[in-house]
Amino acid sequence: MKTCFLTQKGPKAIGPYSTAVWHGDVAYLSGMIPMDPATGKIVPGGVEAEARQVLANIRTVLDEMGLCMQDVLKTTVFLVSLDDFQAVNAIYAEFFGPDYPARSCVEVSRLPAGARVEIEVVCAKAHA
Repeated sequence: MKTCFLTQKGPKAIGPYSTAVWHGDVAYLSGMIPMDPATGKIVPGGVEAEARQVLANIRTVLDEMGLCMQDVLKTTVFLVSLDDFQAVNAIYAEFFGPDYPARSCVEVSRLPAGARVEIEVVCAKAHA
């Protein structure tokens, strides 16, 4: 049975979708773009600033859901240019690791709101 989750602290959805969906102990987070939750705008400063904001948004939502970055099993990274791969990797490594989740990374032609990076995640609630 699925349970929808709407963030109160992270960026609000810009379309008809939930921030995340629980199915049992697994949470599927919708793609996060580098939107500042306070302003509703994409953060300035290039792909590094965008990657940092995306990952901060993910961490905020996970925390709100009672999860953490170490609970992430799989990510999918969408980049407008694979030329940004190394820059995004460096920031990604700061937020995850050393036990990194599985990951896919693809180049796309466009992302919502003019973002250069978007990341979606799949998590599982850890059991003590």
